[in-house]
Amino acid sequence: MFKGLIGKKVGMTQIFDESGVVLPVTLIEAGPCYVTQIRKPEHDGYAAVQLGFDEIKPKRLTGGQLGHLKRNNVPPLRFLREFREKDPGIQEGEKVTVEKVFTIGEMVDVVGTSKGKGFQGSVKRHHFHGGPRTHGQSDRLRAPGRGFWHNSRSSI
Repeated sequence: MFKGLIGKKVGMTQIFDESGVVLPVTLIEAGPCYVTQIRKPEHDGYAAVQLGFDEIKPKRLTGGQLGHLKRNNVPPLRFLREFREKDPGIQEGEKVTVEKVFTIGEMVDVVGTSKGKGFQGSVKRHHFHGGPRTHGQSDRLRAPGRGFWHNSRSSI
């Protein structure tokens, strides 16, 4: 049976175990996903299941993408991903949910992409102190200043 879903991170929260210890928990909205295509070794050269996730407006997709999804009467979907699977046991156009794929207490592997933060300055990236806030330093507050090892009161 096929084991895989696409989801997105909703946020973080915490739960308590039996002994009262706080555990951080990541909330993930997993599914519902739609099977948009089943790839076969005879036709495609490999076996895989293509899933779609996150319904959107049809105008946000190209004509080719809409045609690909309408072939199996699937709504317009934002994300399409493939999972390598030899014998999926599901049909194209089928709706896949968490209840169908996983059981309670089952261990899962999660793969994700971190949020890009762009170019970071030295104060945030390397924890530099930056320049002094006074004495005419109008635009050098977060520029690379003295390192954390330097005490401004000591004489060199």
